[in-house]
Amino acid sequence: MDPTFWTSKKVFVTGHTGFKGSWLCLWLASMGAEVTGYALLPPTTPSLYKLAQIDSMVRSVNADIRDKDLLARTLTDADPDIVIHMAAQSLVRASYDAPALTFETNVMGTVNLLEAVKYAVTSGKKIKAVINVTSDKCYENKESIYGYRENDALGGKDPYSNSKACSELVTASYRNSFFHSDNYLHHGVALATVRAGNVIGGGDWAYERLIPDCIRAFLKEDVINIRNPHAVRPWQHVLEPLSGYLLLAQYLYEAGPSYAEGWNFGPEDEDAKSVRWVVDALCRKWGGIAGCKIDSNNHPHEAHLLKLDCTKAKMRLGWKPRWKLGQALDKVVEWSKAYKSGEDIRTVCLRQLNEFLFTVD
Repeated sequence: MDPTFWTSKKVFVTGHTGFKGSWLCLWLASMGAEVTGYALLPPTTPSLYKLAQIDSMVRSVNADIRDKDLLARTLTDADPDIVIHMAAQSLVRASYDAPALTFETNVMGTVNLLEAVKYAVTSGKKIKAVINVTSDKCYENKESIYGYRENDALGGKDPYSNSKACSELVTASYRNSFFHSDNYLHHGVALATVRAGNVIGGGDWAYERLIPDCIRAFLKEDVINIRNPHAVRPWQHVLEPLSGYLLLAQYLYEAGPSYAEGWNFGPEDEDAKSVRWVVDALCRKWGGIAGCKIDSNNHPHEAHLLKLDCTKAKMRLGWKPRWKLGQALDKVVEWSKAYKSGEDIRTVCLRQLNEFLFTVD
């Protein structure tokens, strides 16, 4: 990725007040991009968005992705070069409690975003790259020991996973119907989707998600409660997939529809670890923790085994993970202890970003 590519680029980011969105905005602003964010208020307290003062780095519009008219006006006014759609109801367990909201946000939110892009383009705006961020859970999970590839079947048992599969299908429909490669010279839009693994990192305060639950327990000097100790996930630091999204956006902008398709950005196979492995490793790195206990209550279905095959991104984009899982967990602990001691969070984030960029194999 060429950092100078982003200088003065106008980027429209939905979901910018969330965990991943905040890291993305920080990175874009550090490269000189002009960012307009569209999202609800931060979903947690505390939030990385507030702690790192992201609002001072971007033009922020606090609104609902389901408000299609306001979204269309805001995007058109922003006149972006690149659009990155991250707004979502992003939790599996929350989707069982609010399935209708999950589908409204994740499916119709995608429709609204793509309608806004279509409207802006027909109004004469020059949007060149659009990325819809979905999930590794968009695949029909057969609990395979092999990583899922981009051409594997979509599916999803729970409302969240299914909604992300639907979002993929919506994107494919708009790409074929309105942003087809055959008409690229007319519309000028290259539209892609991206699927990441289980992202971790400093500043994630979501509830009923493993790493944030661990950090809250550490800060309270409490025992960690875990639900599915043997479930295996593709864990990766948040900067890993974000680096893939930014690299892909550059390819979409410069090479157009050749890269307008689905892409996996996950960790290496050896970093697909069980929940119990991650908790034990995090406890060791934090130090002085009593440990964890298994929650034996009945819980809604969640996948037990999930891995991604990222061969395509490695071969065609030259992308690859930089930090091993152990390093990623080190960064979580470092960030969280800095938060505990009252350090300036933006400075901590920028330091970790710089360390990530200059990691040498």
